[in-house]
Amino acid sequence: MSDLITVQGVVLSAMPIGEYDKRIVLLTRERGKISAFAKGARRLNSPFMAAANPFVFGAFTLYEGRSSYNLNQVSVTHHFVELAGMQPGIYYGYYFLELADYFGREGTDEREMMNLLYVTVKALLNPHIDDRLVRCVYELRTMAVQGIGPQVHGCVSCGSGNVQGEPAFFSQNEHGVLCGRCAMGVRDAVRISGAALYAMQFIISAPMGKLYTFTVKEEVLEELEYHIRRYTAFNTDRRFKSLEILEVMSLTT
Repeated sequence: MSDLITVQGVVLSAMPIGEYDKRIVLLTRERGKISAFAKGARRLNSPFMAAANPFVFGAFTLYEGRSSYNLNQVSVTHHFVELAGMQPGIYYGYYFLELADYFGREGTDEREMMNLLYVTVKALLNPHIDDRLVRCVYELRTMAVQGIGPQVHGCVSCGSGNVQGEPAFFSQNEHGVLCGRCAMGVRDAVRISGAALYAMQFIISAPMGKLYTFTVKEEVLEELEYHIRRYTAFNTDRRFKSLEILEVMSLTT
């Protein structure tokens, strides 16, 4: 056995392997996104039975085999099992894990994405915050963490910082906000209200612990959904399974 390493991480996904094992994907501070085999995790008496599941945060002790990591020990800090009984909250949660998996890379410091996932899952458990708003916040802040967030604190074309005090527009193609003059030549520029723009500015720049400390009116939420969902789709090239389930659920409610 090679030397043991311990990483701080969160389980993004878990897949059955053979009769008793699992393959888990971890997002870690120290080594980025990695996969590991949890031998015997599906046995009733396995110490990994509860730990080798999505939404589990903790310290994972691993040893490196010839082709993969292998789980040796887990110290769970949070497992969020209560999310499993919440609908549609659980599917929002799975989508957030899928998006983190999409952007995760091996060998990178994923501390900020881990922290974002943690505060976001906690927000899903808060009955006073609309899941739709949680999704908007998570998607937009993820874009910012990944370095592809839109410019929302000034006109992306001329640099004017006075967009809050005049008619402002949002462009997917230009990756941000435009003043009225610069928007005239941009085909996909769409008007954005001052309230929605302020919310986007807050989401991108607020301290992580303050992200879910606000609410918005229904019309502002709908506006945020329109701009942020389109921007997220514009910057990803995958159809996320959990989103498909959420869309089906929204049609039946």
